[in-house]
Amino acid sequence: MQIKTITVLASVAFACAANAQAVRSEKNMSLELASLIATHSVAACAANGYAVTATVVDRAGQVRAQLRADNAGPHTLEASRLKAYTSASAKNATGAIMEAAQKNPGAANLGQIPGYLLLGGGLPVKVGNEVIGAVGIGGAPGGHLDEQCAKAALDQVQELLR
Repeated sequence: MQIKTITVLASVAFACAANAQAVRSEKNMSLELASLIATHSVAACAANGYAVTATVVDRAGQVRAQLRADNAGPHTLEASRLKAYTSASAKNATGAIMEAAQKNPGAANLGQIPGYLLLGGGLPVKVGNEVIGAVGIGGAPGGHLDEQCAKAALDQVQELLR
């Protein structure tokens, strides 16, 4: 009986291992792309008179580029980083996450996750449906305005996201 159980377990383990992919291939954020997104983000906000910081993170939420405009407040460095991290981690816009947390009691504690900042201004960067990173912007007079700048920047690099 014991040998039969071991044989069955070994067969199941082998079948699972045979179907599992040992090495994965993933798209990720390059320094060149991150720098372009950060530059376009700050420029889009500057065109509207907002001094902001833009932070771009890779798929793991690690900073790849950060650009702070002249006269952007010191708090914008961390706010933009946290927005980018939150967006990359949740694979969603931070404004949408904020709204869900406000409207859904089951999501109300999302803001308690270490590193999450539930304010508008963070957008995922996608290649097709795959999130390869995110951009977070802080410093415009409202998260919806930060998000508009992020969207404008992503629109400018859309050709590189194919």
